[in-house]
Amino acid sequence: MRWSDLLRMSAGSLKRRKLRAFLTILGVVIGTASIVVMISLGLGLQQSMYEQMELDGGTTGLTVTGKSDDGMVYSDSTNTSGEEETSQYITDETIEEFKTLEYVKSADPVLTVSAIALKGKYEGNFQLYGTTAEAMERMNLELEPGGRLPDPDSPELELLFGNMVLVDFYEKGTGSGYWDTGELPDIDLEKDRIFVILDQDSYYQTQESPDMGAAGTVEDGAGGAGGNTVKTPKKYVLGACGVIAGGPDAYNANSYYVLCDIYKLKEYLQKEFRGRSIPGQPTTQSGKPYGRFVYSSVSMQADDMEHVEELAQTIRSLGYDVQTNVEYINGMKKTLGMVQAVLGGIGAVSLLVAAIGIANTMMMAIYERTREIGVMKVIGCSLKNIRQLFLLEAAFIGLIGGIAGNILSFIISAVINVLVPGESLWGTEGNISYIPIWLMLASMGFAVLVGMAAGYFPAVRAMRLSPLAAIRNE
Repeated sequence: MRWSDLLRMSAGSLKRRKLRAFLTILGVVIGTASIVVMISLGLGLQQSMYEQMELDGGTTGLTVTGKSDDGMVYSDSTNTSGEEETSQYITDETIEEFKTLEYVKSADPVLTVSAIALKGKYEGNFQLYGTTAEAMERMNLELEPGGRLPDPDSPELELLFGNMVLVDFYEKGTGSGYWDTGELPDIDLEKDRIFVILDQDSYYQTQESPDMGAAGTVEDGAGGAGGNTVKTPKKYVLGACGVIAGGPDAYNANSYYVLCDIYKLKEYLQKEFRGRSIPGQPTTQSGKPYGRFVYSSVSMQADDMEHVEELAQTIRSLGYDVQTNVEYINGMKKTLGMVQAVLGGIGAVSLLVAAIGIANTMMMAIYERTREIGVMKVIGCSLKNIRQLFLLEAAFIGLIGGIAGNILSFIISAVINVLVPGESLWGTEGNISYIPIWLMLASMGFAVLVGMAAGYFPAVRAMRLSPLAAIRNE
C-alpha cells in the first residue's frame, strides 16, 4: 500500500468521526498551548536579562572594584609621607595599568556620587554616575527626542537623567511624592534647570540648624573659627542634555542614574570639597584626604567573550574584585533552566491527559473497525501497513492539535504581554511571554510524537487481530 493511500485513508477515518476527533484534538490543543505558554514565561525573563546585559557591556563586559570596600586602611611600609596607600584603590594609574593588559579592549573609570536636587517646592535624591563619553556611547542608550550624551568639553556639568529619576522627588513641606500620590512632580527635566548640591552633610546640617549655616560662606568658605559653624553648601544650577527614553514604570539598568562626564564631575567635587575629604573617598589614619583621586569602579571590555574569564583571573591576581556579565548570565541560565523545567512540567500534565484521550480514541476506532481490519488483511494488506495506518491517524491528531495549540498560545501570549507589562512583574523592560520559532516547531513535533506514542499500542493490537475472527465479528 502506498503512503498516499495510507494518508487518504487516515484522513478519511478522522472525517467520519468528526466529533470524537474534535474532542481528542482539543485535548492536544490545550496541552500544547499550556506547555508553550509556560515555557515562554521563562524565555521572556531570559530575553529581558539579555537586553539588560547589552546595556551593561554585553557578554564581554567586566566590572572591576577595589577589594577593600570595608573601610580598612592598608599601609605601605615604603611610604614616608604619612599617607596610607593600597594597591586595591582604583586610581588613574590603575586605569592605565589595566589598559596595558592582554585582551583588554577598553577600560573606563566609573564614579558614583549621591547628590541632592532642588526645584521649586520639590527636593530629590539621586545618584550621579560619572563615566567617559566613550563608555556612554557603548551603552547604546535610547534617549527621548532631542536628547544627546553629555559633552565633556562643556563649561558646566551636563546631566543625562534616567527616566525614573523624577519618582524620587518629593514636596519639601509634606514629604509626599510619586510613591504616595501616584503623580509625578511638576518638573520638566529636559527644559528646567535645577539646583544640585554635592555636599549633602552640610546641607542637612543647615536644614536642622539654620542659624548655624548663616555663619558659613556660600561657596568655598570653611566656616568660622568656632566649633558650631557649618559651611553653607554651594547650589550648582545645572541643566539636562537629555533624558533616557521611557516612562516612570519602564525600568532599565540606568533608570535611576543621572549620567555625566566623569572628569567634569571630578572637577566639581574637588572644587566643592577643597581642603576636605570628599565623601566616598578614602582618608589617611589622621583623617586627611587621600593623595590620589579614587574611582568607584572600572567598566572594562574584553576583546572577545572567550578571553573574559582569563582576563578576570589576571585582574583578580592584582588584588581587585571582578564581576563579569558572563558569570552573571551563566548563573541566571541555571536558575531560569529550573524555572522553565517546572513550568514546562506543569504544562506537560495537560498533554499527558491528551495522550490518554488519543489512546482511548484509537482503541475505540479499532473496536468499531474490526471487520474493516479483517478485510484489509484478507485482501493482502501487510501487518506493517495496518500499523502505519493507525499510527498516521494518531500523528494527524497530534499535528493538528499542535498547530492549533501554537496559534492559541500566540494569542494567550499577546494578551499576557498587553495586560501585564514586563517591568511590573520582572522589574525589567520587555515582554513577559516570548515564543521563539524553535519553541513553536519543537512543540508541534512533541505533539506529533505524543500522538504516535499514544497510538502505538492500539496500532499493534489492530495488527495482531486474527483475520477470520475480525471478519466474523458483528
